[in-house]
Amino acid sequence: MQMIETDKAPKAIGPYSQAIRYENLVFISGQIAIDPKTQEFIGGDIKTQTKQIMENIKGILEEVGLNFNHIVKTTIYLKNMEDFQQMNEVYGSYFTDYKPARATVEVSNLPKGALVEIEVIAGL
Repeated sequence: MQMIETDKAPKAIGPYSQAIRYENLVFISGQIAIDPKTQEFIGGDIKTQTKQIMENIKGILEEVGLNFNHIVKTTIYLKNMEDFQQMNEVYGSYFTDYKPARATVEVSNLPKGALVEIEVIAGL
């Protein structure tokens, strides 16, 4: 196993890694809308948060030479399922022809009061 760490995504704020590479898979920890430059939660609406999250994921993928076409599965945690359509618009803009498997669930709370958190499994 190999721990993945990049300054293109927020530093881990607990006892976990930004991502772990295990054989031909990369497991990216759940990302919320934290700006990697300031390490501050940006807040804002669901679209703003989703865009920051996807950029964080992009930074981690790039660190290991991957891109969004390498994503096998995502799990999306929404504070409110009514935000699904707006989140999905931003999320979908990062995928063109290829679309990974996905689960989306509503949760009662997320770190820092986030509206959305996304975790990813990518393949090499």
